[in-house]
Amino acid sequence: MIEIKYRKFIEKDNEAIIELWKKCNLIVPWNDPHKDIMRKLKIKDDLFIIGEKSKKIIASAMAGYDGHRGYIYYLAVLPEYQKKGVGSEILEIVENKLLKIGCPKINLFVRNSNVKVKNFYKINYYKLQDSQVYGKRLIEDN
Repeated sequence: MIEIKYRKFIEKDNEAIIELWKKCNLIVPWNDPHKDIMRKLKIKDDLFIIGEKSKKIIASAMAGYDGHRGYIYYLAVLPEYQKKGVGSEILEIVENKLLKIGCPKINLFVRNSNVKVKNFYKINYYKLQDSQVYGKRLIEDN
């Protein structure tokens, strides 16, 4: 396994994280990543984890917990480090942080177009749920 240092996100990571998300095709026109980060930092910033190799950010995971379910967003690993255990490692770190605060179950969202990540979650024991997601935007990002 690759030697990775995991730590909490700090504000100076902002641009490097957004660049990571772009390289992993996680940025969509209707979500401003700067605003997503700003909103996250207002809530529970210790659930925003960064993975570094030689001081270069190569992975991220942003999680939340509402008292009922945990959620994981922006789980990203630079393409050249994918399929090397980094994604599973950062996922396990986030799962343990959520478990430590009493989270009984994690839900996550995968866009239908993101086919390759579906197998990653299956390998990590996530199961497709018999439900649909409905959304309503309350604040426009653009």
